[in-house]
Amino acid sequence: MYNYAASVYQDVSKKTISGRETEARVLTEAARRLVQVQQSWEAPNRETLLDEALRYNQQLWSLLQTELVQEENPLPKKLRMDMLRLSRFIDKRIYEIMAFPTSEKLNIIIDINQNLAAGLRGSASPES
Repeated sequence: MYNYAASVYQDVSKKTISGRETEARVLTEAARRLVQVQQSWEAPNRETLLDEALRYNQQLWSLLQTELVQEENPLPKKLRMDMLRLSRFIDKRIYEIMAFPTSEKLNIIIDINQNLAAGLRGSASPES
């Protein structure tokens, strides 16, 4: 009986953790792609890498926005509103980078993605 209860608890924990971990991994991947662009800024394929990284980030943040506006979203309303404001900032920055690309402009998006991922993981600092 005890083993069964422990097994059920572990299954629930894995499912709960995996959702947050999945979100953290996607945010980390989005940051990683932008870092890769920064590290390859002088490369001949920089425009392609930048476009792909920005599109990935844009799609990710669009999905987050879609989830945040759902009434059944379990997050507190204030947190959802704050996240939506943050997502608008990300949108503006992405468009600004598309229009006038510089490596430094990527830093804020990288930092936000990494810090959100760290928060989802419950760690104090972002993963590298």
